[in-house]
Amino acid sequence: MSKQAVSTPLAPEAIGPYSQAIRCGNLVFLSGQIPLDPGTGRIVEGDAAVQTARVLQNLSSILDAAGSNLGQVLKTTVYLKDMADFGMMNEVYARFFVDCPPARATVEVARLPRNVSVEIDVIAEVEG
Repeated sequence: MSKQAVSTPLAPEAIGPYSQAIRCGNLVFLSGQIPLDPGTGRIVEGDAAVQTARVLQNLSSILDAAGSNLGQVLKTTVYLKDMADFGMMNEVYARFFVDCPPARATVEVARLPRNVSVEIDVIAEVEG
């Protein structure tokens, strides 16, 4: 199996030496996304709910570019700046993962890039 980089202008460009995603076989591994608006390159202002929505929209765009979608996500890791934001994040997250939600780990971290409230990474299945 060979690996293939996946990218789309509909999600923020990588801000370091990494790919938006790597596809290998029937799996795609998405790098952690933070709430950057892909059009402006700026952090989306707002609470953890607003930021979670933007992160999941970015992830959805990358999944589309990889030939996958949110319904094919197998595992996520959610990084929160403050576990007190868990409820807000979880409410928004549930709207994006309705049927058969993926396995998930949620951890509180000391700091995230650009001091955002949430970052999420994903592993998903790809058809064909």
